Amino acid sequence: MAEEMGLDLVEIAPTANPPVCKIMDYKKFLFEQKKKQKEIKANASKIVVKEIRLGPNTDEHDFNFKLKHAIKFLKEGSKLKVFVFFKGRTIIYKEKGELILLRFAQEIEEYGKVEQMPKLEGKRMIMLVSPKKTAKKN
Repeated sequence: MAEEMGLDLVEIAPTANPPVCKIMDYKKFLFEQKKKQKEIKANASKIVVKEIRLGPNTDEHDFNFKLKHAIKFLKEGSKLKVFVFFKGRTIIYKEKGELILLRFAQEIEEYGKVEQMPKLEGKRMIMLVSPKKTAKKN
């Protein structure tokens, strides 16, 4: 029957009893599958991670300046990697660095949620913040 129609006989479920087959244009089927995959890939959102660097002795004005940038990044839908970098002997101010990060998290609470609390890795204390889901405007 498939040859008469000029189509292909495709085996759908070979393990079924009796095996299930379908008459279709196999090349067209593959093309449509590839097209669907491309569409899914195009609609997938790409996660961007923005970094904000602070110091253990970051001043009030600098803190507010970086905070505004962080809020802008979160509104755009980017993830944030906020870190305090300890240079040389400033590593003795670990508590100061943690306080700065916790204050930062508190300030941006309405725009994003903390994914990973401040954690010291080498000379850097890192905190990850992801944006809160907002209703898309159409």
